[in-house]
Amino acid sequence: MISLIKVLWLYRGFVLGSIKREFQTKYLNSLLGVSWVFIQPLSMILVYTLVFSQVMKTRLPEVDNTFGYSIYLCAGLLTWGFFVEVVSRFQNVFIDNSNLLKKVSFPRLCLPVVLVGSAGLNFCIIFSLFLVFLVLSSSFPGLVFIQIIPVLIVQLVFSVGLGMVIGVLNVFFRDVGQMTNVVLQFWFWLTPIVYPVSILPEYVRYLMNFNPLYQLVGSYQRVLVQGLSPNWDGVGAVFVVGLTLCALGLRLFKRNSGDIVDEL
Repeated sequence: MISLIKVLWLYRGFVLGSIKREFQTKYLNSLLGVSWVFIQPLSMILVYTLVFSQVMKTRLPEVDNTFGYSIYLCAGLLTWGFFVEVVSRFQNVFIDNSNLLKKVSFPRLCLPVVLVGSAGLNFCIIFSLFLVFLVLSSSFPGLVFIQIIPVLIVQLVFSVGLGMVIGVLNVFFRDVGQMTNVVLQFWFWLTPIVYPVSILPEYVRYLMNFNPLYQLVGSYQRVLVQGLSPNWDGVGAVFVVGLTLCALGLRLFKRNSGDIVDEL
């Protein structure tokens, strides 16, 4: 691991330059520029807020804040959006960069680092706007907000681990990428993001404990909506799963790094 960090540090210029170039290519050549970073998630939040909060009269138990449901929804959608962006881009990270892998000599693990950096930059922009909304609406939870940081780290470890495993397998079995897209669609609705977990039957709530995203999303929602500490037992379990996936993904990558280029 130390040698890996040293190699990535030596190629930090390549990594930072790639993140900057990707950001400029994606946004700065469009008419609305960086605005597209938050237009899509905000439009989704507005639609879900209208449908679930107004049409379906969704309410959160023991939450009197006027913006309670909107904050609950934002916390879930932004968390989910970051997770999906990392996993979805990881599944094609080697396929999309096949020409680069064949022509340029560099540590191939730089590609996942560039991916995470780019996705993290997008998340920071939209989440910063969300924080401004919390402050302006007098809904900022206070010092408990700091506890989001370790939850975010655990989410990143889990996302990278899962994404790395899927990315390597997808090079050799292209059905893996297609299946991932289907699974993510079901996973979204099986996670209490647009609806409160309190509306579910008791046995379903118990099964939710085995959903890693429920532990993470629920922790964000507890902090931002109720001002409570995350469920550290659940977050800790996800961290262990994430580390296991990272180890598995790294092992798969090392064992098949040579074959990846040949397969592409």
